[in-house]
Amino acid sequence: MKKISKWAGLNTVRKKVLLLSKSAGGSIVLFYVFTSELPSRTSAFLIWFILLIMVILGVDIMLSRFISRPLNEISRTAGQMADLDFSAHCNIHTDDEFGELSQSLNAMSASLRETLKKLETANKQLEKDVAREHLLLAQRKELADSLSHEMKTPLSIIRAYAEGLKDETDEQKKRQYIDAILSATDRMNHMIISLLDLSALEAGAVKFSEERFDFIELAETVAGRLLIDVPCADYCLTYELPDEKCFIIADKHRMEQVLNNLILNAKNHVCTGGKLHLSVIRTENKLRFSIFNQGEQIPPQDIEKIWLRFYRGEAPQKKSDSGSGLGLSIAAQILSMYHAEYAAQNMPGGVAFRFDFPAAT
Repeated sequence: MKKISKWAGLNTVRKKVLLLSKSAGGSIVLFYVFTSELPSRTSAFLIWFILLIMVILGVDIMLSRFISRPLNEISRTAGQMADLDFSAHCNIHTDDEFGELSQSLNAMSASLRETLKKLETANKQLEKDVAREHLLLAQRKELADSLSHEMKTPLSIIRAYAEGLKDETDEQKKRQYIDAILSATDRMNHMIISLLDLSALEAGAVKFSEERFDFIELAETVAGRLLIDVPCADYCLTYELPDEKCFIIADKHRMEQVLNNLILNAKNHVCTGGKLHLSVIRTENKLRFSIFNQGEQIPPQDIEKIWLRFYRGEAPQKKSDSGSGLGLSIAAQILSMYHAEYAAQNMPGGVAFRFDFPAAT
């Protein structure tokens, strides 16, 4: 059909309409001449009328095919595009103006669809960037508020002892004042480092490394450093560990941080002469680490709050230490990033902290 149209010069709508009109007019004239030669006038009129109807129907069909159908298709496609449906496709494949318009509509639809997709992607990224910026601003404010609040005590200690050094002549007391100032300074430094580390973890600015290592060996190393190799320890340590190696895949430094914070917390809250029990239990696909300290239980209303930064319960802490008050928060954040379950639970005579971690083959 395309070759015939091209050969006949019917590559425009105007030429097609002119051809149809001329063909219709010529056919009517020919029909009239043919019927006028017939002997019966009635039969001639009837034949002429039937032929006229056929010509009209034929012209209508051709106009529908060449004009009405392409216009309806173009109108449908344009309507979909007006409703922002850029998946619309105009199915006209002719060499005339309608074919050119169809190709232009399809090209515009594809271009708009691609542009809209890029715009949606850019908007989503912008929303993420805005949300991240709001989060960073909120974290900066929280960081500043936390630092300003938590630094008051060590700064007051430093100022008090520094003023005492001015007029103090006793060398022994001077040494005590200097030791107190250094201790407060170390506490401030530890607090700032821990708070910055926690803020980076919460903001997702920290990337964990992945390595396969023996969790039992790591637990023994941390526990040995914090609990066993301690002179004048005023607690009774027991432990339950598997005989075989138990591997996990994680950031070894971060898991050491978790163990360090949980064990230190238990050590700082065990009662004098009380029991500390550390255990690692291996199941088919996970490890469960737990540490129990004998001592005061956590008020039920505070069980979930103990993982918050700088949270302090009503019960006074037995031992004074240089902790930052962020250990449990950091441990909880690291475990959350690994989607590991963790919990604190009051037990008969004390408190147990635990977490589950997937075991590696």
